[in-house]
Amino acid sequence: MHTEFSVSGRIIDIHSKTIYEGTVHVSNGRISKIVREATDSAQYILPGFIDAHVHVESSMLVPCEFARLAVPHGTVATISDPHEIGNVLGLEGVEYMVENGKKVPLKFYFGAPSCVPATPFETAGAEITAADIEKLFQRDEIKYLAEMMNWPGVLNRDPQVMEKIELAKKYGKAVDGHAPGLMGEQAKLYASAGITTDHECFTAEEALDKLAVGMKILIREGSAAKNFEALIPLLPEHYQNIMFCSDDKHPDNLVEGHINLLVKRALAKGNDLFHVLQAACVNPVEHYKLEVGLLREGDAADFILIDNPENFNVLATYINGELVAEQGTSKITFSPSEEINNFDTDAKVAQQFEVPVGDAHKIRVIEAFDGQLITKQAWATPKVHNGFVESDVAQDILKIAVINRYENTIPAVAFIKNVGLKEGAIASSVGHDSHNIIAVGVDDESIAQAVNLIIGAKGGVAAVGMGKEQLLPLPVAGIMSAEDGYQVAEKYAAIDRMSKEMGSTLESPFMTLSFMALLVIPSLKLSDKGLFNGDSFEFVPVAE
Repeated sequence: MHTEFSVSGRIIDIHSKTIYEGTVHVSNGRISKIVREATDSAQYILPGFIDAHVHVESSMLVPCEFARLAVPHGTVATISDPHEIGNVLGLEGVEYMVENGKKVPLKFYFGAPSCVPATPFETAGAEITAADIEKLFQRDEIKYLAEMMNWPGVLNRDPQVMEKIELAKKYGKAVDGHAPGLMGEQAKLYASAGITTDHECFTAEEALDKLAVGMKILIREGSAAKNFEALIPLLPEHYQNIMFCSDDKHPDNLVEGHINLLVKRALAKGNDLFHVLQAACVNPVEHYKLEVGLLREGDAADFILIDNPENFNVLATYINGELVAEQGTSKITFSPSEEINNFDTDAKVAQQFEVPVGDAHKIRVIEAFDGQLITKQAWATPKVHNGFVESDVAQDILKIAVINRYENTIPAVAFIKNVGLKEGAIASSVGHDSHNIIAVGVDDESIAQAVNLIIGAKGGVAAVGMGKEQLLPLPVAGIMSAEDGYQVAEKYAAIDRMSKEMGSTLESPFMTLSFMALLVIPSLKLSDKGLFNGDSFEFVPVAE
């Protein structure tokens, strides 16, 4: 399949920090030689981009479709944490991702999920044990222990947590971190366990503390969590220890761009080209020991062509010498994927979402923030009708519910502000980390209707309101579609638009919704078992 060919242009050599005219010769998928010579070509040649931390599942696409949408943007590889499907299907889910990724040229490198289930305070569909992790580490495709979200367990040197970290060390695998807000002695203690990265820094001050104790910082810019502006000032001094990542990227955003957008923004701020490319291309390869080429003789022919560093338009993407994208069009063709799932709960009725007021004088409210995973706890006076607390649309305090998708239980119901809906409801079975159904709405009937659309499809995202309903089915583990990625992006964009027409003020309502059950990020979240304080790690009552 691989033929010999050559590409000429201005070669960006990140290692020597030089740009020179020359020709790259490719043979059997590898760079056979690079010749310095004059050329008429004005294009630039450079290594491809790597997403240093992403949950492919959050694109709502199976890996082979994620690849189709990513390669036109110059992405050649990803460091992918499959803990989303791991929480639904365990080891079977992780192996599904690995095998599905092999259908396409893009280089998927997966981690062994470290926290499945993420916490004991929610119902997950599966468990991944230390024995499972050891089994995964024997596969070449598994490059690291995925984000260690149980940071209290690390600080307290919990034996089960440490067993997983020690397995990573035994097999020579990197250990990814997840430690929002940890600074000073806590950051030092966390890193000293052997954890080498963090993608959860919200401030430069926090990132500097982690850099000081030897951790590498991943600058994250996804569909919901956006930390680029806060952290990019660190690049000039710390470029050798910084990488770029998306963490979570919805399909419509992936159509628009990927790591290339972070590169363009970093350059627009006046950052040095070689510093930016060190973070986008080189650091992930060296940190995770990837089989990804960096435009050197003997390397795999993984490189991209751009028009110039000022505009940074990706003209072509090559992986192992194969042209996988050209002029913004993916050369990867659609292929059907198997559907596996774990979904078993019955339809709900509106009465199950009622909240009796009792003798309560105030209610706890989850305060969501656009572009952030963190929330705050707020208090509000309940709006009461016939003895039940209702959504207060005027105050933007709406009902939020989490429904166990793995068995029949009573929905957990609480309240949230800053979603902005004026009518109807939105719901999704993409609910980190256990992927139970999560819904927000202005009335119980709409919430039940949206939830039942998802139950009927055994997974999806749904919007109900304005006299209509929309559903994007996600039958692969209840979190991904096996359909054409570009069509999925269009359908998702339509539901996203509808949620905004119903009043949502969030940039990415469904992405923000998906994190409202993410208990490991403070401060107040909701699981299928109840309202949870992420600072004290305990359940709290909705009303007092």
